[in-house]
Amino acid sequence: MSVTVADHILERLRAWGVEQVFGYPGDGINGLLAAWGRAEDQPRFVQSRHEEMSAFEAVGYAKFGKRLGVCVATSGPGAIHLLNGLYDAKLDHVPVLAIVGQTDRSAMGGSYQQEVDLHTLFKDVASEFVETVTVPEQLPNVIDRAIRTAYARRCPTAVIIPGDVQELDYTPPPHAFKMVPSSLDRSGWTALPSPTALERAAEVLNAGDKAAILIGQGAAGARAEVEEIARLLGAGVAKALLGKDALSDELPYVTGSIGLLGTRPSYELMRDCDTLLTIGSSFPYAQFLPEFGSARGVQIDIDPHMVGMRYPYEVNLVGDARATLRELIPLIDKDRRAVSRDWQEEICSNVTRWKDVMRRRAEQSADPVNPEYVAHILDPLLPDNALITCDSGSVANWYARHLTMRGDMRASLSGTLATMGSGVPYAIGAKFAHPNRPVIALVGDGAMQMNGMAELITAAKYRHRWDDPRLIVAVWNNEDLNQVTWEMRAMGGAPSFLPSQALPDVPYAEFARSIGLTGIRVERPEEVEAAWRTALAAEEPVVIDFRTDPAVPPIPPHATWDEMEATAEAVLKGDADRSSMLKQGLKAKMQEFLPGAGRSGEERKNAHKRNGEKRNEGKKGRGRRG
Repeated sequence: MSVTVADHILERLRAWGVEQVFGYPGDGINGLLAAWGRAEDQPRFVQSRHEEMSAFEAVGYAKFGKRLGVCVATSGPGAIHLLNGLYDAKLDHVPVLAIVGQTDRSAMGGSYQQEVDLHTLFKDVASEFVETVTVPEQLPNVIDRAIRTAYARRCPTAVIIPGDVQELDYTPPPHAFKMVPSSLDRSGWTALPSPTALERAAEVLNAGDKAAILIGQGAAGARAEVEEIARLLGAGVAKALLGKDALSDELPYVTGSIGLLGTRPSYELMRDCDTLLTIGSSFPYAQFLPEFGSARGVQIDIDPHMVGMRYPYEVNLVGDARATLRELIPLIDKDRRAVSRDWQEEICSNVTRWKDVMRRRAEQSADPVNPEYVAHILDPLLPDNALITCDSGSVANWYARHLTMRGDMRASLSGTLATMGSGVPYAIGAKFAHPNRPVIALVGDGAMQMNGMAELITAAKYRHRWDDPRLIVAVWNNEDLNQVTWEMRAMGGAPSFLPSQALPDVPYAEFARSIGLTGIRVERPEEVEAAWRTALAAEEPVVIDFRTDPAVPPIPPHATWDEMEATAEAVLKGDADRSSMLKQGLKAKMQEFLPGAGRSGEERKNAHKRNGEKRNEGKKGRGRRG
């Protein structure tokens, strides 16, 4: 029997080591689906409930599996549905290949059913490589280049294959003019900056007394080297959210996440340092970095396109994080450690104080359950090999601040796109990448209603293929699109607009049970730990419906009394949840100033004085704005 183009595509994917393809069927890929049948489902076709979920699952698979993610969709609407997940891959620098069907060549340009200009549609999201296969001889080169480019540039690529082309007999490119042969090999490579650049960077780092290190996902392969340079510099280490699992939080000088969802020690680290070393991060929020001119800076990044645009760094080192640090470390002055010992001790003290504040916040009573408490209780129960996904929304605050990365834990979320609805499909992708490890998805009820419930069906469908059956989906059910609600309150001083923010109370646990999974409903604080323990000991996927209080505020690490006043103004304007929200906000904020929180009386008095000065400055500013 002859080999078709579709047969050859699957054969080439297998040759590249592709084991799973996440997709949804449609007649635009009928040729491929028939080839899958002939290939006895190799690579395995993983059927999602929606093409967007296929793309998210490919992203989760690539992030946690550290390999190419592949998704497939039919022409027209199927291809369009892939876009959100592919943009997530683009913005978080993840290698993903999308294989997309198209109407037959004879119908193209004729306004045919489901005909969409796919090349134009994908030219931004797959800007590094998007190509339409019109004749068999374009293969295998197009597939090889798409895969090689996705790996090399850490990006999504797209291959479009018209339906009639899929069913053509495959003929390889001959040794002839305008034919392009191809090869499979993708040898490893390491980028290194020049010796001169390394010396300049060392000069900057050796000159400072108060060093801060910011790491992102690009530092994930350089744990030992980051620890060593932090030790030599006497530095604190803050982490962008995508770099949460790049370094253990058990190290006393690791201050945790940075940014609006970050920690107070990370905020103080950046505010007070005189030297900044950024490794493998393009953290975008400059207001959380040192004040321009207050610190000298060095950046390390493997992508020359991403250096030098977040902070006025003096030296931009283009190179692999691990290899570059190995060259840089011998140039660090070994005697400077004593100079910065007091600085690092202060950082460690701040971290200890923050952890106590977070414990206090988590233990505050709420109605019915404090959302911080749910994450706080999970933290010590997590297996050291857990894979954790988190959705966008207020749940990301508790993920960022309460979960301690340790051992071989891996964790991720939609970092740059910050799209809702990625938590559950990420978890499924992670499960296919590591079927022998427990996976926990942390999602809000908004994301769960958006697409998470439907994707539970995918988990139920494939659970028997996983060696470790534990896939836990924890829902923070507060009947509110909570992150946006708090942004309205704190940033705009506006009350919650219930028609846009209120969500129905959906019986998530009952739905899980209806499709053969375990479902647990938690409505009291005393039930939280038992629910987590039951889920972690289960032999099938589990959904936990935590009824949490929407009035517990995700107070930012730099919160001033001005912002508290904005929140109070929202209450006075008639916020539907005003009484409990104000009470919880004050209780949480006060944990930073309570006796026993790690500050002396003089420190607390100075802190109150500084807050008062900021409040007065804010009032003056509001007057000037009229």
